[in-house]
Amino acid sequence: MDQLPAALERAGNEGSWAVADAISRVLKDSEELHSWRTHLLSACMKGLVAMYCSSKDESKQEVERSMLLRLEELLCVVEEVDPDEWCSFVKTGLKYRYRDETFLKVLNVAIQLLYKKEPSL
Repeated sequence: MDQLPAALERAGNEGSWAVADAISRVLKDSEELHSWRTHLLSACMKGLVAMYCSSKDESKQEVERSMLLRLEELLCVVEEVDPDEWCSFVKTGLKYRYRDETFLKVLNVAIQLLYKKEPSL
């Protein structure tokens, strides 16, 4: 379990996400679930950056689409990201996928989640 997030970060390792999903189901009622999801969110962003850099021509659209939807789902639950990872994801995504509709939709949702205004006191 400790080594899985590092394996998920590498491009071309999509099958490992089935194991991550199984672990998430086991941790469903556990105190460790939020921490686990935070690790998965980080791995998902790093994995997408690796995919974007390795296949600049959008040849793995379906894999990227499923990863983006996973990212959106994790962001809705965790609602916080590492600033360096976020910057890398946005910069690389906009560089290589600025025309990809799914990327832009997920980016829009992420921006709304992460930069929502705090209620005034």
